Amino acid sequence: MKIHTRLYSALRCAILLVSVFVTGCSRTNNTQTKCDFYVTIAPLKYIVEQITGNDFSIEILVPAGASPETFEPTPKQYIALNEAQMIFSTGLITFETALLNHLENDSNIIDLSRNVPLIEGACSHNHTSKAHQHGIDPHIWTSPHELKTMARNAYDAIMAHYPDSVKYTESYNHLARQIEQLDEECRQRCDSSSARAFIIYHPALTYYARAYGIEQIAVEDEGKEPSAKHIANIIEQAKAKNVKSLLYQKEYPRSVVEVLAEDTGLTPQEINPLDENPIEFIRQTTRLITE
Repeated sequence: MKIHTRLYSALRCAILLVSVFVTGCSRTNNTQTKCDFYVTIAPLKYIVEQITGNDFSIEILVPAGASPETFEPTPKQYIALNEAQMIFSTGLITFETALLNHLENDSNIIDLSRNVPLIEGACSHNHTSKAHQHGIDPHIWTSPHELKTMARNAYDAIMAHYPDSVKYTESYNHLARQIEQLDEECRQRCDSSSARAFIIYHPALTYYARAYGIEQIAVEDEGKEPSAKHIANIIEQAKAKNVKSLLYQKEYPRSVVEVLAEDTGLTPQEINPLDENPIEFIRQTTRLITE
């Protein structure tokens, strides 16, 4: 009887171990399945990550240092995108719209520009789709107003997949409050500053300028390098409008910026609109514009 009891106990232990092992594998596989979010550019990762925490790994399509204007996903990336749960995009950059023609299930693409009042403008993003034939400015993540709408769009998409998550709702509410505080901070700084305009090489702050009633003076002339006449006009505006900041991005020609710096007396300040933390980018850029 003791032998049978021992055999039974041993068998129960073996079954329990197998059960634990199988359950563990299942959880691992489920976790791997869930770790399947993609964002097209780095600032979008911050939005999604602030809502979902560490529940998912989030891959950025455009690598650091690469230009979204010329980026093209690799075949390997297209395979991964087809297996993704969700792909978050601005919906306004050329390669993003091209994804619609390469993915088996384009319903997984989350367009974060939904409900954002878009601005038409001359930029070098070379839009070719019907939606962008008039040159829609895609830099919606550089303004708190639009950033808040983008966060709401991301939250709605995530909750459609995980409707019972109280955690994601609390995290989104916290993010929304952060953006509201940032908006108020930017407004106060812009309102109290005597600067009513800023110079920037590539016009990446169009939505920001609209939000706070401050003028963006672009060095680029309709997406091209500026002429001598255009540079002379910028210098005149800088003096007339009490411009305090000359902003540039490292991927654009430094030589023109140096000419402007010499003739205006302004110190060139490098900015990175593709910084992975859009809130901190906006905060730092506001200080450069207003101080």
